[in-house]
Amino acid sequence: MILIDSNVWIDLIQRDAQWLDWSLAQVQAARAAQQAVINPVIYAELAPTYDDAASLASFIDLSGAKLMPLSADSAYLAGRAFLRYRRQRGGKTGVLPDFFIGAQAQSEGWTLLTRDAGRYKSYFPAVKLICP
Repeated sequence: MILIDSNVWIDLIQRDAQWLDWSLAQVQAARAAQQAVINPVIYAELAPTYDDAASLASFIDLSGAKLMPLSADSAYLAGRAFLRYRRQRGGKTGVLPDFFIGAQAQSEGWTLLTRDAGRYKSYFPAVKLICP
């Protein structure tokens, strides 16, 4: 499975001049392989771009991505990675969305499609990344 990060979806939604072609090609490849997935965290990050839940659900359905739940193992791994972040003097106080996304990709053995690989490389080095 290929977990598609919010920033890639936002490139498509906003038709980002710099990243649209790359993001579209990557999403199409994941879709063609019937491996495109998102999780509730990514879904929530996309919510502000739509006026209602039905429009967002329609976009996800049309994209061919499957909404997959977060497991307790993924949530635990996210919390542990966030603890490492805080011990290294990370400035955020809440568990960041990227930690849930990276933890799910790692615990499920999924590939992660993202344009923001830095935190994933640092805290989830076992995750295979597709990034520019």
